[in-house]
Amino acid sequence: MQQVVIERAGSYEQLQIKEKPDLTPTQGQLVIDCKACGVNFADCCVRMGVYSSAKVYKGWPITPGFEVAGAVRAIGAGVHSFQVGDRVIACTRFDGYSSQLCVPEAYVLPLPQGFSFEQGASIPSVFLTAYYGLIEKANPRKGEKVLIHSAAGGVGSALIQLAKLKGCHVTAVVGAAHKVEAARSLGADAVIDKSTEALWPSAEAIQADGFDIVLDANGAETLSQSYAHLAPGGRLVVYGFHTMLSKGRGQLHWLKAVWDYLRTPRFNPLEMTSDNRSVLAFNLSYLFDKIDYFQETLGQILEWFETGALQFPSITTYPIRAVQEAHKALESGKTVGKIVLIP
Repeated sequence: MQQVVIERAGSYEQLQIKEKPDLTPTQGQLVIDCKACGVNFADCCVRMGVYSSAKVYKGWPITPGFEVAGAVRAIGAGVHSFQVGDRVIACTRFDGYSSQLCVPEAYVLPLPQGFSFEQGASIPSVFLTAYYGLIEKANPRKGEKVLIHSAAGGVGSALIQLAKLKGCHVTAVVGAAHKVEAARSLGADAVIDKSTEALWPSAEAIQADGFDIVLDANGAETLSQSYAHLAPGGRLVVYGFHTMLSKGRGQLHWLKAVWDYLRTPRFNPLEMTSDNRSVLAFNLSYLFDKIDYFQETLGQILEWFETGALQFPSITTYPIRAVQEAHKALESGKTVGKIVLIP
């Protein structure tokens, strides 16, 4: 089998393809022949050495990747829901950039009829992140006003669709002209292209009284103003700090990271109470052990895809040997939708 291995934190050259022995399942596990592996911005953070749960659960060396789609290669004792050859989707806490993956049965679901492997691998991380951040944390109500940063990316694309499912008015923020139509096609009611217009004056023109929900993975660049543009009772959901990482460098710019850390807002509970606003934050990888939640939520998401309530993100594929190029593309900020590796 082949696996992408990172020996130590660094730039793109740290992503190396290694030959490993084929896997054998133990009690309650399946081995999957991976046909497609999802790529997420969190994987870039893992490579740079700044993803906290990677240090907690793995250390170095590490193989990034949280999601795959493929065919069952072998099953261990006690596995009853799958057979060799079944087409499946699986989630994993790291190790996803592999041609084979050994995973507990609880983290495997059937790939619905008619779904390609690439489509299957594009769903779990971004839609589970979007679902948890929007549905669980923000708890949107019909008619509420939602602003979504980075709305043409993987999570952003999912957030637009879930917010529309809940009957919300969606303002999508994108960073390039070619992303505007992508956001509109997913259902956004208004789109702000911050490469051609001032973000916050445009947001105020759309919702003068503020937004009920703002979803922000940018970090210091936008957090203060995201909070300031909440309506009374508004909720700011934070799920990343992408702007702390310089585009195109491939590694952490320590001076910029320190500066962004220093200017990251420290929200005061007394002021939040007076303002009647909330700030919520999460890291999905720490929720991996909530098996019932994973199965129920991903099952619901797949059902929405099967009924046509959700549409797949735009998918760009790279062979796994081009994993360095895949990371470069993702970090460029120019991509739309989801990147998937093909082993």
